[in-house]
Amino acid sequence: MIFKRSALSLCLLLGACGPLANARAERIEARNPPHGQLLRVRDATIHAEISGHGPDVVLIHGASGSTRDMEDLARRLSDRYRVIRLDRPGLGYSSDLGKDGNSPLVQADYMRAAATQLGVRDPIVLGHSYGGAVAMAWALEDPAHTRAVVLLAGAVLPWDGGLDWLSRFASTPVGEATVEPLVAAFMPDWALNRVVDNLFQPNEAPPGYAADTDAELALRVDTIRANLRQLNALKAHLWLMAPNYRRLHMPIEIVHGLKDGIVDYRIEALQMTALPNVRVTAAPGVGHMVHHVIPEEAVAAVDRAAARAK
Repeated sequence: MIFKRSALSLCLLLGACGPLANARAERIEARNPPHGQLLRVRDATIHAEISGHGPDVVLIHGASGSTRDMEDLARRLSDRYRVIRLDRPGLGYSSDLGKDGNSPLVQADYMRAAATQLGVRDPIVLGHSYGGAVAMAWALEDPAHTRAVVLLAGAVLPWDGGLDWLSRFASTPVGEATVEPLVAAFMPDWALNRVVDNLFQPNEAPPGYAADTDAELALRVDTIRANLRQLNALKAHLWLMAPNYRRLHMPIEIVHGLKDGIVDYRIEALQMTALPNVRVTAAPGVGHMVHHVIPEEAVAAVDRAAARAK
């Protein structure tokens, strides 16, 4: 009898998660509306923010992020570049492309189409973390019109192992029906702040980072689902992409923290130095969020890429 009551209670809780998660998503979006343009690209919407004047630089955020994570870097670049920040499909205010959107190549295709609508020409394409894979995909798909690539702790090469078991389970049909709505409905603010702290280790997050970057947008159930699907599929896509990097001849600048516990410097940056057009800046004592911890190095990498591309 106790087991039956417990099972019934669990079923009722899980059944309530969907409506509660949707209601929370509506509140989150009301607090954090889009700041830029919503561009129609075929069957999807791509959210873009633009600032500054000069040669075009496209900024692509990482997993769980949005254009807001790149706002500080955009401000630092906007005095001499036109900076275009794009939400990756399925995150921020860009549409989820379903399973097709698990591919960095597909994501890059939609984002390039949005950039074309904005008149972007021969951009420097900068990607952080997962965004690094999309930046490399952008270059692979349009090498003639990609001026340079900048990777900030970019995940661009396949690695040993995979995601933790919970992340893998959450992307299964059962996990999508249970774990994801449960997290979306009930994950507290302190847990979100702990995730942020882990992203910045061993460094500290800037005061008010979660609020300033609208980090709670990542707690919407559709965003959780798209993000986990993309992360679980990334390694397989990198196996396909990486052999083609040798075809690229534009300058590639990499800035990577030596204390990055999320994207391994030895795998993702050091091995890229085998390519003659790659230059790596290793940052001692710096973790994953290089564009916030050492933003001056990120800006310098863009400037070097621009100079090398002339």
